[in-house]
Amino acid sequence: MLRKTIEIATPGTRLSVSHRQLVIERPELPKATVPIEDLGVLVIDDGRASHTQAVFIECLAAGATVIITGRDHLPAGMMLPMDGHHALTERHWAQVEAGAPLRKRLWQALVAAKLRQQGRVLKETGKDDAGLTALAGRVRSGDPDNLEAQGAQRYWPKLFGRKFRRDRSADDANALLNYGYAIVRAACARALVASGLIPSLGVWHRNRSNPFCLADDLLEPWRPIVDWKVHGIMQDAEAPKNLDDRSTRAALLAIFNETVLLASRRWPLLLGIEQSAASLAKALTQNNRDALILPESLPLPPDLLDNGAG
Repeated sequence: MLRKTIEIATPGTRLSVSHRQLVIERPELPKATVPIEDLGVLVIDDGRASHTQAVFIECLAAGATVIITGRDHLPAGMMLPMDGHHALTERHWAQVEAGAPLRKRLWQALVAAKLRQQGRVLKETGKDDAGLTALAGRVRSGDPDNLEAQGAQRYWPKLFGRKFRRDRSADDANALLNYGYAIVRAACARALVASGLIPSLGVWHRNRSNPFCLADDLLEPWRPIVDWKVHGIMQDAEAPKNLDDRSTRAALLAIFNETVLLASRRWPLLLGIEQSAASLAKALTQNNRDALILPESLPLPPDLLDNGAG
């Protein structure tokens, strides 16, 4: 089932639950309801919103992620469902006991997939791939040559211009990238928990103050899809380009409705992330890097979806 992403942004919205429905009451607007089981991500971007405790309890029980944003509209925190996977203990032990060779091979696969996706973004935006596809084929176990960083040095100036610098505190395209990465990271964290994995125990990322190291690992090959989306917004002369504009945030949240290829099958992006997380759990329990499945395309255009491509 394709779950919905709902953003609450109208000032003064009240949220409650009635008969398994999320009830949304907004000043001077009709009351709206959404079935709780249809929710995948609930983003509350209204500092004056009020809600009952049942809202969070029912959303989490249904497997949805709840994201609370700060004054800058960027996610300040999130709540994840804690219901255990049927093989939770087995998967936790497999994750804890995963040896360095397996973790290095998994990181190799993640970095290579990211580089291939970055090459696709450049081609999709009318440029050459800056050698990123070839670079992906050279990534070794654990990426000891740091080809991920070498790829970034080629990629960002090609995508956004020679003067562009990736700066997490900047207000230009960087702000949109930050928002896009944050919401996809939340989806990765949710999918990992649902797959019975510990989101803080990464295969590569190991910052002791980061509770979502594994989500950051899984996020890497999905980042270029955010880049593709942000580039499209920046190139659209009529599109607002700041997070204060609700339509900009809505355009970025709509990324979850895009369709991508994984293992030669088409998946809505949110479900694709779930498949990717489940495959990572399988790779860890089976000690088999080849079990990992990662995105093989950028979002597919409507004409390919209509004629059944993939």
